[in-house]
Amino acid sequence: MVLLALVSAGGLLLDDRILVGAPIWAKPFKFSVSFIAYALTLAWMLSLLPGARARRIGWWAGTVLTVASLVEMVLITLQVVRGTQSHFNVATRFDAAVFQLMGGTVVILWLAALVIAVLLLRARILDRATAWAVRLSSLIALAGAAVGFVMVRPTPEQLAQDDPPITGAHNVGVPDGGPGVPLLGWSTTGGDLRIAHFFGMHALQLVPLVLLLLAALAPRIGRLADDLIRLRLVLVTAGAYAAVFALVTWQALRGQPLLSPDALTLTAAGVVAALTLAATAWALRTPPTTVPDDRQELAA
Repeated sequence: MVLLALVSAGGLLLDDRILVGAPIWAKPFKFSVSFIAYALTLAWMLSLLPGARARRIGWWAGTVLTVASLVEMVLITLQVVRGTQSHFNVATRFDAAVFQLMGGTVVILWLAALVIAVLLLRARILDRATAWAVRLSSLIALAGAAVGFVMVRPTPEQLAQDDPPITGAHNVGVPDGGPGVPLLGWSTTGGDLRIAHFFGMHALQLVPLVLLLLAALAPRIGRLADDLIRLRLVLVTAGAYAAVFALVTWQALRGQPLLSPDALTLTAAGVVAALTLAATAWALRTPPTTVPDDRQELAA
C-alpha cells in the first residue's frame, strides 16, 4: 500500500484526467493511505491476542484481510488505468464483473475483520483500558465499513432507467461528482455516505490514540495514572465516537451536507456534546478508596 500510495501520488502530479469530478488517481491514493493506517493498527491489535490458538486464527484472518485488500486495490487501479469508474460501474460486462468482484472482496474483508473483532472481544488483555479501546474501536470500525453496503443500492433515478450504466452512489439527494470539500471530495450540496464510512472505519486508530494520549499525560496529571479513570475515559471516548458516527450517518441519509446542518442536526450534535462533557466529568471522579470492615480485618 505504501508503494501504491507513491505511485498514486505520481499519478496525481503527472496525469490530469478527471473522473466523477475528481482527479482520477485520487481514489487509489486515498484508499492506499487508509489501508496503511488500517493494516498497521490491526497488526498491533493482533499482537495483543494471548494464546497460540487465538494467535493462529488471528493470523489467518489477518492474511485473508490482506489478500482481499490487495485484490480490491488492484481492481481500483486497473479501472484508473483504463480511465473508467471502478465503484458502481456496470456499463459493460467487464466493468460489471470488476464491480462484482470488488463487492466480493469487500464482503470477505469485512468478515475477516469481524473474526478479529470477536477474537479481541474474547481475549483477556490485562490492561482493561487497552482491552476496551481495541474492542470498541474494532466494533465501530465494522459498522463504518458496513456503510459501504448501503452505497451499492440503486438511487431512485437509476431505478427509473432501463439498464443504467451506474448502480449505486456515494451521495444522497444529489448526483456523484458535484462540488466537494477540498482534498476529501465530500459533497457540499447533498448527503455523502463516504463521511460516515471514513469516520467509522478510522475509529480503529483514533480511539486507541486517545488511550495513548492519556498514558502520555499520566506522569503530569496524576489522576490519569489511575487505571479505572483511564478505563472510564476510554468508554466515554468510544461512546461519543459511536454517537457522532451515528449522527453523520443519519445526516447523510437525509441528504444533508456535512457543513450545512439544519436545526435538528445541530440539536442532536448539542445533545451528544453535552452528554460527552457530563460523562467526562463523571469519568474523572476520583475512585473511592475501599476500606475493609472489621469482620474482614478479623478474618485476615
